Amino acid sequence: MSARDDVFASIRAGLGVRGDEAPRRAAVEARLRDAPRGVVPARGELDLDGRVALFKAEAERVAATVVEIADARDLPAELARYLRDNNLPATVRFGADPFFDGLPFGDTALEVSRGPSEGADAVGLSRAAGAVAETGTLALLSGADNPTTLNFLPETHVVAVARGDVAGDYETLIARVRAQFGRGDMPRTLNFVTGPSRSADIEQTLVQGAHGPKRLHVVIVGASA
Repeated sequence: MSARDDVFASIRAGLGVRGDEAPRRAAVEARLRDAPRGVVPARGELDLDGRVALFKAEAERVAATVVEIADARDLPAELARYLRDNNLPATVRFGADPFFDGLPFGDTALEVSRGPSEGADAVGLSRAAGAVAETGTLALLSGADNPTTLNFLPETHVVAVARGDVAGDYETLIARVRAQFGRGDMPRTLNFVTGPSRSADIEQTLVQGAHGPKRLHVVIVGASA
């Protein structure tokens, strides 16, 4: 037996169970299947415009920048503007997400590349699966469409999120992801990102970009009601 087996055997002995009892297995299966909701804070229970406004306020409070555009085709121009206004390189790398296919990057001066980052990219572009209004947080799924390396290696991270995908709370967003992929087919990683990377571990001095991007620019895509 492995050390892991020894630990579980000790727990079973302490509980007076074998671990293969049908009622216990059925209870675990039911909880995994039904995924009951916990207590949800009321502050995110708003209409869509209210959720977007709350998300924007919370994201900006933690040093992200947020803009809204009506149409995805405006994304390349907004990205070019942001990089130009901040004196950043006009280069961007993004993944295979079909969301980016056909967007008019050629109408800008941006130098575009696709695929995972190996650490030399100045700017990464991702599409978020959704956002959480109550904390100004983005939800980013791993995979070829939006490689996780783009979340952490470039010093500047730009994230597009559909206006309709701004949820009030984590529970709602996670339920959407579960419904989209189904049990057993979830992405390997779900990253929650709130603002640019920062740390005050060393002498309690706040440093941005300590473990990831120094800058986070969020583009909310979709016309308001």
